[in-house]
Amino acid sequence: MSITDLDHAATASTPHEGESALRVVKRDGRTLEFDASRIHAALRKAFVEVYVPLTPVHESRLASLTARVVAELRHSHLGDVKIYEIQGAVEHELLEAGEYEVARAYIDYRVARDFRRAKATDLNHTVNTLLEKDSSVVNENANKDADVFNTQRDLTAGLVGKAIGLRLLPPHVANAHTKGDLHFHDLDYQPYAPMTNCCLIDIPEMFSHGFRMGNAEIEPPRSIQTATAQISQIIANVSSSQYGGCTVDRIDEVLAPYAALNFDKHLAEAAAWIPDPSQHRPYAEERTRKDIYDAMQSLEYEINTLFTSNGQTPFTSVGFGLGTSWYEREIQTAILEIRRRGLGKEGRTAIFPCLLFTLRRGVNLEAGDPNHDIKQLAVRCATERMYPDVLSYDKIVELTGSFKAPMGCRSFLQGWTDADGNDVVNGRMNLGVVTLNLPRIALEAEGDLDAFWKAPGPATRGGARRPGVPRGALQGGRPGQRAHPVRARSLRSAPRGRGRCG
Repeated sequence: MSITDLDHAATASTPHEGESALRVVKRDGRTLEFDASRIHAALRKAFVEVYVPLTPVHESRLASLTARVVAELRHSHLGDVKIYEIQGAVEHELLEAGEYEVARAYIDYRVARDFRRAKATDLNHTVNTLLEKDSSVVNENANKDADVFNTQRDLTAGLVGKAIGLRLLPPHVANAHTKGDLHFHDLDYQPYAPMTNCCLIDIPEMFSHGFRMGNAEIEPPRSIQTATAQISQIIANVSSSQYGGCTVDRIDEVLAPYAALNFDKHLAEAAAWIPDPSQHRPYAEERTRKDIYDAMQSLEYEINTLFTSNGQTPFTSVGFGLGTSWYEREIQTAILEIRRRGLGKEGRTAIFPCLLFTLRRGVNLEAGDPNHDIKQLAVRCATERMYPDVLSYDKIVELTGSFKAPMGCRSFLQGWTDADGNDVVNGRMNLGVVTLNLPRIALEAEGDLDAFWKAPGPATRGGARRPGVPRGALQGGRPGQRAHPVRARSLRSAPRGRGRCG
């Protein structure tokens, strides 16, 4: 748009003395100030469809048509004007001016938009896309095999959930999502169902006191093998009750007490069967080392063979690296050596769990630190298998207020303390994500910073927040107000917590 065109549009959109300012009533019920530049932009798109490239004559014609449309609207409306009335005025002026091909391009674009808008909430259309194996549906999630029956069932339910979810969202947010101005993630699960996204499972609490899973009361484990078996079952259950990833944080420290139970058992065996006392401890250590390796290998295989109720392998992450006891070091070593070895005879790289190795000064960062050798092993493993990812203990504390592994793959909760001042990490969850389409908004602004900052305002200023998230969480709320803990005593309540944003 030239400077002259901008002047014409600004003059046309400014009410004359004695005239009331026009306001546009959107399809979703919002009322916005009338902006003639939007009419000019729509007309320009239609002109580009017919005349390429646009000449100065075309640009002058555009400015003249915009002014005529605005004049017609001001003459026939006082106060509010509806979208379809603006469209009708544009079509009328195009036909009056003899711009028949431009009018056709304008109408075709508008009709196509109307069809896309209607299809988004049409259950028949959405289910047919699945039956016809539309690639945008069956290949949407690389972690799901669309040829598996339970995945097909989940995809079908997800399409229904998306259609209903769009109707549950505030109209202007649903409209912005449909247009692509923003993307409301995981519509197939939320807000249609009150599900949460990612979580940090409170394994220590569950192991300490026992928990209920399905119809069984599970007692605390008495060996590292039982502990890892329970973790895999917990992961399967939690992952089936949420739509994001889950993390077992500091697993080396969590499992160390149960490895110690194995050691005590083997030490007792050695005392009973080996006459030489000097051989008791070496025997117990070797047997315990084997137990740890087998337990961690079983956990990796079990996670990669699980299927959740939504038809995918649980998106699981495991944090480790900070423990310095013999048991913790052996667990860390086993995790890395198992990943280096790979799965099966071919030694394929495991997809899950995502390994998260933490670096901390005084623990493993520098030569002379007690776990520096394990850090070197982690680097070797990452070179060969792309995992583990590396976390910086000090940087995470600096950014979030306390240390924790991410939930799933990349979502870090802010620090939160309970009423007694205790930092709470495990047992916390988050809700889904809303992505703003900044590239599109920037392109449509065409270098106008005021237009860029103004464009996302109606869609995101509190309106695009996830249902159930306090408005203050998006408007400067303190970190402690954004996330609230849930301590999991039962898997039935574990995935139902609030707080997060990933």
